[in-house]
Amino acid sequence: MKFRGKIVDIGCIHHFTNIVGTISKLVKTCILRITEDKVFFILSERIGEGGAQIWCELPQSHFFDEFAMEGVSQDANEIYLEVSPDLMLRSLKTAHSAKWIKIKLTKKHVPCLTMEIDLPSGSSNQRLVVHDVPVTVVARKHWPDFTEPEMPKFDVSIAMPQLKVLKNVVDKMKNLNNYLSLSANNNGEMKLSVETEMVSVSTHFQNLHNPTWTREGGSQQLSQSSDQNSNEFFTARVDIRKFAMFLNSQQVNPSRVVCNVVHHRMIHFFLMHDDVSLQYFLPVVSR
Repeated sequence: MKFRGKIVDIGCIHHFTNIVGTISKLVKTCILRITEDKVFFILSERIGEGGAQIWCELPQSHFFDEFAMEGVSQDANEIYLEVSPDLMLRSLKTAHSAKWIKIKLTKKHVPCLTMEIDLPSGSSNQRLVVHDVPVTVVARKHWPDFTEPEMPKFDVSIAMPQLKVLKNVVDKMKNLNNYLSLSANNNGEMKLSVETEMVSVSTHFQNLHNPTWTREGGSQQLSQSSDQNSNEFFTARVDIRKFAMFLNSQQVNPSRVVCNVVHHRMIHFFLMHDDVSLQYFLPVVSR
């Protein structure tokens, strides 16, 4: 297996760093999947046991000026690595003013993602910083555990309000209860609520957009408008701390965040920014 990539544009370096920073706030370890045209960050916990799932995909051409890889074989030209996004982030943070950064799969005492960072120097000498991030190569027999989650058959899809506003609301609510109910309808309304024996608190949002989804090429795509108009609310009760962690993790300033609710089963968040997409699946918790 071989992998080598080089990022030169400083904006792309910052954007890639912010994506890794977002992932690092959600998980301690994840799967880094490398293919010929995309790079993925994947978390696949058992939904039935209350675990979350993450699927983040980046087109390599959007970030890398140079990109070369060879997978485990010709018929399986992919690489799966278990990695700590926090360790990656610590390395990338030194690249805030880099001329370029190279990321390579190397073999030291253990397999590593080696990051070479060319930093500005006051002299004619090159100032090169090298970080080795240990990784674990995932055997091919385990690859089916990290396939893309299916789009849930949701009851309502709604565009989220500003995440900063939601974050402030949820951070106050999490002091009242461990669980939060998120409800939405097809009339552009969403509400967040918590209940205790002593108090019931709800925050309501109105005039939100209900996007529609159309199937194209076997996958669902967002459309611009919705013909649905219903006041019926669909609800999912989730772990408030996991929801707060999701809101606090965002460093990519997504251009659009869509929330899909499967009544009493799951919330599916879909974040879009340029060519990058991140899906976050949060299952309900029973009372």
